[in-house]
Formats: sequence, C-alpha cells, structure tokens
Amino acid sequence: MNRPEVNPVLAESTLPHGLPDFAAITDDDFLPAFTEAMATQIAEVEAIATDPRPATFHNTVEALELSGRDLARASGVFFNLVGPDTNPVRNEISQKLSTLLTDHANTIAMDGRLFSRIADLHERRADLALTEAQERLLAKRFRESVRAGAGLGPDDQEQMRQISSRLAFLTTTFSQRILDDTNASAVLVDNEADLDGLSDGEIRAARRAAADAGHDSGYLITLELPTSQSVLTSLTDPTVRQRVFDASVNRCSRGNDHDTRELILEIVGLRARRARLLGYTDHAEYVIAEQTAPDPASVTALLGELTESAMRAGGRELTRLTQLANHDIGPADLTFWLERDRRSNSAVPLDDFANYCELDKVLERGVFHAAGKLYGLRFTERGDLAGYHPDVRIWEVFGESGRSVGLFLGDYFARPSKRGGAWMNNIVDQSTVLSTQPVVVNVLNLTKPDDGKPCLLTMDQLTTLFHEFGHALHGLLSAVDYPSLSGTSVPRDFVEFPSQVNEMWALHPDVLSHYARHHETGEPIPAELAEAARESANTETAHATIEYLAAAVLDLAWHRITVDDTVDDVEAFERAALRSAGFVGDLIPPRYRSAYFNHIFGGGYSAGYYSYIWSEVLDAETEQWFLAEGGLQRTNGQKFAEATLSRGDSVDPLVAHEKLIGRRPEIGPLLVRRGLGAATG
Repeated sequence: MNRPEVNPVLAESTLPHGLPDFAAITDDDFLPAFTEAMATQIAEVEAIATDPRPATFHNTVEALELSGRDLARASGVFFNLVGPDTNPVRNEISQKLSTLLTDHANTIAMDGRLFSRIADLHERRADLALTEAQERLLAKRFRESVRAGAGLGPDDQEQMRQISSRLAFLTTTFSQRILDDTNASAVLVDNEADLDGLSDGEIRAARRAAADAGHDSGYLITLELPTSQSVLTSLTDPTVRQRVFDASVNRCSRGNDHDTRELILEIVGLRARRARLLGYTDHAEYVIAEQTAPDPASVTALLGELTESAMRAGGRELTRLTQLANHDIGPADLTFWLERDRRSNSAVPLDDFANYCELDKVLERGVFHAAGKLYGLRFTERGDLAGYHPDVRIWEVFGESGRSVGLFLGDYFARPSKRGGAWMNNIVDQSTVLSTQPVVVNVLNLTKPDDGKPCLLTMDQLTTLFHEFGHALHGLLSAVDYPSLSGTSVPRDFVEFPSQVNEMWALHPDVLSHYARHHETGEPIPAELAEAARESANTETAHATIEYLAAAVLDLAWHRITVDDTVDDVEAFERAALRSAGFVGDLIPPRYRSAYFNHIFGGGYSAGYYSYIWSEVLDAETEQWFLAEGGLQRTNGQKFAEATLSRGDSVDPLVAHEKLIGRRPEIGPLLVRRGLGAATG
C-alpha cells in the first residue's frame, strides 16, 4: 500500500538542527501545509480540552505548549521567506494566512473547555509546586486566553473574532503596500554628475539598480525604510537631496494603490474597540499591561523628559549648522550639514573608515570574535548547506565544549523582494523539552557590491550588524524548557536590550583592532582613526534623538485613541500629536511618518516603539557594568548570558537584570550617552 507523500513544508528535516530543506519546497506547498497543520493542532487541542482527568500542568498547559509542532515548522519556513524574499504568490498566501491563522488562534484561545482547565490551574497555582518557568508559562497562557476574549460573553467574543481577523488582514496589507511603494518611489537620476558626493561603489550600485529596474540609462537611488536616507549625508546637489527626501517622506500617502492612510484609521479604530471590549481605556494600556513598563503614564513621562532635553539640544545644533552652511537649511539638507559639522570637528577625517570595515572581515574577526571571547562560541561556515536565497550564508555554531549549539544564517544584501530595515528571526526555536536547538537568521539591507568588489560598511551599518547579532545571540544562547519562552520571546520593551548591549563591541579597542584592516593593503586601522571613530560614535546628534522620540510619541498618540474619539485626517492628527508633545516645526520629521510606520501598523511594535529608548536605559547601565568589570572577558559574558541571554522569558527579565548590576536601573547613564545632561542618579 502506498503511503501518502508528506508535504515538504511539514516533513521533518534531516539537515542539521532542523534547517528546512528550502530547495524541496515550492510556494504551492504552503497553503496545503498550513491547512493540514492547523487541523492537526485542533485535534490535539480537542484531546486536551476533553481529557477526563483533572487538569494538571502537564496534561493541560505543557500539552498545549507542545501542540502544533507542524504549524510551528510551517511558520518557521514561510514567515522567514515572506519578509526577506517575497513575491506576488507569497504575498497572496501571506494575506490569506493572516486571517486563517488569526481565526485558528482565536478558536483555541476561546475554547471554553480549555480555558476552564487553564483558569482552574491558574487559580490553584500556589498549590501546584511549579518551577518559575512553569509558573510563567501558566500565567502567560491564562493571560493570552483572557486577552483573546475567553472571558467574554458570546456576542463580545464574536466581535473579538471579527476585529482580530480584520486587523490581521489590514496589517499584512499595510506591510505589502510599504514594500511596493518603497520600490516604486526610488529616485531616477539621469546624470552621474548629479550623484557627486557618492562613492564609486555607490554610483555603480545605483546604475545596477536602474538596469535591474528596466531603465536603459540613468542611476536609481533606492529608498531605505526610515525617513532619513543615508545618501543625503553625501549628495552635494541640494536639488537631488530634495528629490530623495520628498520621495521618502511622501511614501504611501499619494492617493494611489499604495496609500496606507485609510488602513491606519481603520487599524487604530479596531484596536481601540478591542481594548474597550477587554476593559482597557485604549490600545496603549492594553499593550503596556504585558510589558516591563508599569503603564502608559510612565512611558509618557520618560519620553517627555527626553523630548524637552532633546529639543533644547536640537536648537543649539541647528544654530551651529546654520552658521556652518551660512544660509537657512531645510529638512532635506539637515543630515548633509550634520556630516559636514562632524567632519569639521573631527581631528582625523573619517572618510577612510569604511575602507577598514569589509563585511567578511567584520563578521569573522569582529562579530564572531567578540562572541567567542564573551560566550565561548565558535562559528564554522557550512557551504554545503543551502539557505532560502543564494545570498544567504550559513554557519554552524559550537560551544566551548565543541558541541554544536545551533545554526546562524546571514542574509545581508538588499533586493527588491526584501522589505526594508534589519531584523532577526527564529526558524527553529530552542527548547530542551522538544530537544530542539536554535536556527536563527539576521537580515540586513546592505548594497550588494559588484563581483570581486568588497562590501564596505559605514559606521551606521557596522552598528546595525552588531545590533542584529545581539538578537541572534539571544536566540543562540537560549537554554529554556519551553519554546514559547525561549530566546527573544520576552516583553517587547525588553527585547532590544541584549541587541543594544552588543553594539558596544563594534568599536571596542580589543574588537576593532582584530578586524579593522584596510581592504586593499591589509594594514591595520591607524590608532588616531580608530579613536576618532569611537569619539564620533559616542557623540549622539540631537537630530537622531529627536527623530526617534518623535516616532515613539507618534506611536503612543495613535494608540491612546479611544472608541469615543473621531479621527479622519492622518496628517492633521500627526501634526497635532507632535506639536502637543513639544516637537515644534517641520525641520526634523519622525524617523517614520505614520503612512510608512511599519513597526506599529504592520509589525509587532504598536504602542511599543518606545521600547528602544526604554531598553537603552538598561543598555547604558550594562555597558558601564561591562567596562567596570574588565570589558571583553569570558567571565563577564558568562554572567550576562546566565542572567539574560540564556533565560528568555523563563524568569522575570527586570529582576534578573537588577541582580546582575546590583540595583534598579536608573536613567542617568542614558542621559550622559545621548548628550542630554549629566547623570542625575
């Protein structure tokens, strides 16, 4: 008798650590795989819900945690494709799955029989003799069910289902429109002379981008996801700068098929309705209830304190730049003159710095070197393993004992099929109960060089590389029992903390000296250039702080809207929100304007974009702790890994951090780092 063929998406991989066999999978396999996997999990949940035995942690909470393994496998494959390498078919599948998976999750969360068992255990939790991780998993499952609407009446539950399903569709549509409009808004320049200020490599990349887009001639300046475009720091022609700035800031708000403004209004309205149904004032209160921040008022207070200081610093900065330019400057010119100001104040020109930061060298002798010194990790590239795209590289990761602990995938180059920005994802979650080890991927959007040419990193790109690898370390060093508590599965306003800490090693003397070699001569970076780079990195511009804070304030404003509020004009709301928070004038727009703010309307950061600055409070203190304890030392890495990187959400992350540094976090080191005042204690 012939056995039915296993869908390749669901087939258990025979590759190291469960790396998916991407070559065996086609787009036609995904929907059938998800359909089968969801049906399997529903059957598993039915068995848990109808178990005649009294509820225990193991037959209810742990059984639920370990259900849906096929669905986890399918999600690990598909959602690690649709972000960095999408296509029209995958977009369509993603749109369908957005509602199917939401409905599936709601069916489980609102199952009254299952919720009754979880609620019973939650009520008796003090008598169950659970480990801390088990207590946290039980509490998490109980809260998830309540927040999904399990405790509501039938009519309200139906409303919750409709709201959740519609939100899933809208947020997926939002992300797809941003990618489409970002590609469509690239700026075509006819003459090479108009690109004065760009490097030869950047000019070649612009010509290649134009050819790839079907242009017989010209140079295409592709857009990055944030409002600020890195090319604006270099382009000497103010007219070209203005064209690029306008293309960036007007994305998704031109009244065409890519316009997202009507999506925003519907999204915030639905989020407000959901919050009200669950007893919250607004979506921000609903979100922050699950974070380390105590409440929206505490977040607002932090942002307000920083905004006041940043705007004062911004005024001083603008005066200095205007004097330097000898004329008034506009939003399209600001970062250009900031770069001129930086150069004029640097004893050593930094123009040559990128020549010492070739991607492969930085990875092998910088990023991986620091991870080895701190955490005892060793990385061996596996050219015999294939990723989901030819540009993806794969390393096997080994611990000090020589045991393989996981796989690390690096996907570094931009392409039209990849959404903007940089991120880390888990393809396989670590779990001792499941005997799975992590498979994680870092995604960046560097400009791919011509064949035979090096990929040289700017200071910002160097920092991003180390930042995203900090997330990867959080996944690779995870050592917890349950997959939903592993790695980066921590509160949103804590998740950026480990990645921000890892940034400190990018220019650390012991790391920089190890990787910084001139890509042509092999000469080590001159000491004076290295010191100038560190000094520049430690000087945070008011512009950077203001554009971030404006975005965080804007996010919070959108999500403090209640069902009683009427908002029908996205731009008017944005202007009013920024003005009321103390952002005067239009010289520095938010890092993301509402229409292309994918973090909050397409991703998981709604009412949570403050997380970066909230985490930076912890990061600034931890950097001081590392340096006080001797810096790049194995003992320090071991302490940090034991307190944070290995624990995921199996312990209270703030309590663990307080134990590490010996006290509660304070804002003083952050204010000093950002040049906003002396330490206040």
